[in-house]
Amino acid sequence: MENDVQKQFVTFQLGNEQYAIDIMDVNEIWKVESVRSIPNAPSYVEGIFNLRGEIIPVINLHRRFHIKRLQLAEGEELLSGSVIVNINGTKIGIIIDKILRVVMVDLEDIQPPPQIISGIGAEYIQGVVSNDEGYLVILDIRKLFDPRELQLISQYGR
Repeated sequence: MENDVQKQFVTFQLGNEQYAIDIMDVNEIWKVESVRSIPNAPSYVEGIFNLRGEIIPVINLHRRFHIKRLQLAEGEELLSGSVIVNINGTKIGIIIDKILRVVMVDLEDIQPPPQIISGIGAEYIQGVVSNDEGYLVILDIRKLFDPRELQLISQYGR
């Protein structure tokens, strides 16, 4: 198949839902150990951490979208951490409950998001794909933060 009919996505779990981000927006997946909090930052900004000399702001989507954290089974702690994404040149760590896998999706299988979807609002969702476990919610990371928020968040990192 040609590249313009399929896309790769990094999938992860946040609460009870499975989400996906375009692999081209993902820098890496990282086990964040120590995050320094930032005084007077928005509640969903967990803080900052040092990634090989680069200061990365860390966002907590659980707080941002009022999603309950997933209770991980024993041995699954290794699968939790952060997905480091690059939004218009700004690297941001997004805390996830559990990394799942990289999947290839046929673009024609992506449906528009239903108006009512638990957790994250439809305006942040690029589409939905049915899978064996129910459905996979594809996030549009560029819409997760409005330009003003992105500018504020990018000031924390360097």
